Amino acid sequence: MQKKITTFLTFDGQAEEAMNLYTSVLPNSRIVSTRRYGEAGPGEEGSLMTGTFELDGQEFMALNGGPSFAFSQGISLFVDCETQEEVDRLWEKLSEGGEPGPCGWLTDRFGVSWQIIPRALGELLDDQDPEKANRVMKAMLGMGKIEVDGLRKAYEG
Repeated sequence: MQKKITTFLTFDGQAEEAMNLYTSVLPNSRIVSTRRYGEAGPGEEGSLMTGTFELDGQEFMALNGGPSFAFSQGISLFVDCETQEEVDRLWEKLSEGGEPGPCGWLTDRFGVSWQIIPRALGELLDDQDPEKANRVMKAMLGMGKIEVDGLRKAYEG
């Protein structure tokens, strides 16, 4: 029997807000189930304890675990974007109230790190011509949000 591995995100009281944001901005996403705190437990009665949600069909779990839990950049959610428009939309929505970072990375307002990466980046970096690939890498290292046009210009030289 194959084991199923699900990413489990622990928030300080913001799990429901995070699930609502994430499922609203990523396609093929939904909240699957929620469980609320009762009288017993560390959370306020009626507040979300755990939730299961899908982002583009991939399952995640969220928990309101309290202030002793915090996210770090040691783990991030990588989003493979087909178009610049998708990069732009996700970057705008997920970085709102958070912090944009370098090279396609951002931290959302809940402290979760994301990599919003256009598929073109990998395609250009995989070029057999190391000069072209190096120019693309150098261009990407100078970007916050990845801009496909800037990558292509660097690729062409």
